[in-house]
Amino acid sequence: MTTEEQPTTRGTGAATTQRPGSPAVPTTPAGGSTRPVVGRIPVLDVSPAVDAGRWPSKAVVGELVPVTATVFREGHDAVAATAVLVRPDGTDGPSARMTLTDAGTDRYAAVLAPDATGDWGVRVDGWSDPYGTWDHDATIKVGAGVDVALMLEEGARLLERAAGLPGRDEEGAQVLRAAVGRLRDTSLGDAERLAAGTAAPVREALDRLPLREMVSPSPTYPLRVERRLAAFSSWYEFFPRSEGAHFDEEAGRWVSGTFRTAAERLPAIAEMGFDIAYLTPVHPIGVTNRKGPNNSLTAGPGDPGSPYAIGAAEGGHDALHPELGTFEDFDHFVARAKELGLEVALDLALQCSPDHPWVTEHPEWFTTRADGTIAYAENPPKKYQDIYPLNFDNDPEGIYAEVKRVVDVWISHGVTCFRVDNPHTKPVEFWEWLIAEVASEHPEVVWLSEAFTRPAMMHTLAKVGFQQSYSYFAWRNAGWEIREYLEQLTTESAHYMRPSFWPTTHDILTPTMQYGGPPVFKLRAVLAALLSPSWGIYSGYELVEHAARPGAEEQLDNEKYQFRPRDWERAEREGWSLAPYLKRLNEVRRAHPALQELRGTTFHPCDDENVLAFSRRRVDPDGTEDLVLVVVNLDPHAVRETTVHLDMAALGRQWWERFTVRDELTGATYEWGEHDYVRLDPYVEPAHVFRVMPHGAGG
Repeated sequence: MTTEEQPTTRGTGAATTQRPGSPAVPTTPAGGSTRPVVGRIPVLDVSPAVDAGRWPSKAVVGELVPVTATVFREGHDAVAATAVLVRPDGTDGPSARMTLTDAGTDRYAAVLAPDATGDWGVRVDGWSDPYGTWDHDATIKVGAGVDVALMLEEGARLLERAAGLPGRDEEGAQVLRAAVGRLRDTSLGDAERLAAGTAAPVREALDRLPLREMVSPSPTYPLRVERRLAAFSSWYEFFPRSEGAHFDEEAGRWVSGTFRTAAERLPAIAEMGFDIAYLTPVHPIGVTNRKGPNNSLTAGPGDPGSPYAIGAAEGGHDALHPELGTFEDFDHFVARAKELGLEVALDLALQCSPDHPWVTEHPEWFTTRADGTIAYAENPPKKYQDIYPLNFDNDPEGIYAEVKRVVDVWISHGVTCFRVDNPHTKPVEFWEWLIAEVASEHPEVVWLSEAFTRPAMMHTLAKVGFQQSYSYFAWRNAGWEIREYLEQLTTESAHYMRPSFWPTTHDILTPTMQYGGPPVFKLRAVLAALLSPSWGIYSGYELVEHAARPGAEEQLDNEKYQFRPRDWERAEREGWSLAPYLKRLNEVRRAHPALQELRGTTFHPCDDENVLAFSRRRVDPDGTEDLVLVVVNLDPHAVRETTVHLDMAALGRQWWERFTVRDELTGATYEWGEHDYVRLDPYVEPAHVFRVMPHGAGG
């Protein structure tokens, strides 16, 4: 590197101490003065950075990571900035010269994509731009006839230095040397000589390798880069005991499904395009205080109980319910999933039935009340008498070690994802420790947080390691609610929190889903699948299961408390399954890189508030564009007609342009422009999902 490219250190006084990923901290020498923390070229407010580097920001391989910073200097000389991704081995990786996005605030931006997993870093180098300074001054002075010869010679010397920079490609060096010759060619006119030093090829060569002075690096902020599934995934939840369950008329009792019968459901899940087969708890279920149908307090002799009441005489969190099968059967299930391109997720519910072995072996892991009884779980007015929550305060080391051992058991049997039940009821520091410990041995493991809770807890769980998080999507139904929520998710928290959108779960059936019929199941699937890179459905969604238990926002005859076999073949045969629709949505997601990342979302005004229009755009560094435009009728009960007003700049188009759009759901093509009429009948098709065709492309 030449002197121009080296970071500079100026001034006297104390040295600075710096921890990896943390801002520089000044130390105070004996004299009492401190050395400035700011660099020669101040670089401030670097993003992405989570709490000033306390935790890593997140990305996946190939994701476009926006890097921004405030960069300025004293006086009027030109300043510039370079965004750099620092590889896990400490060497500089992909970099890009940053663009000034707002001259009034000195805000610069660039987009970079990491190309491998690992613990990376983000750095911004601010630097003085001698060529930019000369270009500005020479253009003014030569045009005014002031110091012409001096300005042209200074330009020639700058380009000579630039041509000789180590790493300069030969083509660029030749361009710069030729410009030097013309700058010094007195047989040419002054304007012609100046034009040679400011020509487009010169600027292009300097963009590739600029002449930099006073390089001032920011701190390096941590960036954790994970595999693609950590951000882009589609989950399918089901209760394995229901698959193949049947009522034995002769014996007069229900017979549970098994891992073998559940494996027969996997081809259909894969055919719909889902990535992850997520199993609710598969462990022995307690008998004491077992719940009956619809959460009743009395269970009959054949009622299976809630799989979330974990633990019985047969074992606890590291054991299998004997009716589901053996570990050999479980391994068969995992192997079959792998054959079909599916990964297996398991519910990690850290709670116990009164019959769990931990209750007698480690009573200190629970809370004992004044009357000597162990406290069961409550969320007043809800009571869960069949569940004892863990108390992490009496023996944290013991609980930490045991949970880590349990997780290792399931990883050893091929589980690569964990959906964590109610993580917000356990200490945050525990999750930070557990996820980091697992990642040190199994970095491929993905954690989904089921934290329907206050924002501070939800966001902190994401910061400490959860790759994905359930969100408030199920309760965001009006157009303004969806816009407001997505604007927050795609800006404020996009560099650390990855939302997963689920229209329903085994716990949640909102009033909207109860009364909207097939149209609402379709339109909410469109929103979930296309607004969020991660989404999921609960088994039975294909069949539009919408009957709610009176007074509750959950399914009637809830599968948590009873077997629920479904006649999949009949639904397919009679054509009332939504499986083909869900398959198409997953195909569209996979076909469009723009839908695989959270950022790049723009909402477009519609005259009718019941219609929501949004676009997702990705432009790669090589200029490749992927652009999807979605228009959804949010009213499942009525036809809606309206005009959509497109933000043409957000689409990368001029206001007057016309372009072709192709509906990815129906195959129809249209010509669109800035203002467009739509009519959406929810009983025919509640949404348009348009691929915006490239410039010059037809239908």
